[in-house]
Amino acid sequence: MQMSFLPKINRKATQDKVEHALETARVYKCIGFERREVKNTPSYEPRFHGQTNATSDQVGDNASWNIDEEKRIRALTERVERAVKRLPKRQRQIIEKRYLEDEDVFDYIVCSELGMSESTYGRQKARAVYTLAFMLKLEVIATEDAVTA
Repeated sequence: MQMSFLPKINRKATQDKVEHALETARVYKCIGFERREVKNTPSYEPRFHGQTNATSDQVGDNASWNIDEEKRIRALTERVERAVKRLPKRQRQIIEKRYLEDEDVFDYIVCSELGMSESTYGRQKARAVYTLAFMLKLEVIATEDAVTA
């Protein structure tokens, strides 16, 4: 048995995280960032506790969230685009057509567009997701309980 220095990863959780990052990048490229807005109508609820002396700045909280979140999503999108460009040609085509184009498509459609067999498509897609997970640092390391189960 050959020794491997690569850690065992939780494939399903890793694939979910990579697909979420790709979906976030696609949505950001298509429609941009959707900002939070301030609620103008206060809600009147009875308070059954004493004074907390806590103040809230809803406008400031939303403004800082909008700036921070847009910056995070823009950085993620740039990292995703750089990582996808570094993939081999076939894997890059699969990821771009499946996840980064304007509309959601299914695997069998991409498979037929690229003229690949389903098994080859599945292997290439799995390799691309695995590579992207490590490039984007989104891999989920499997625990010993999950490995033995």
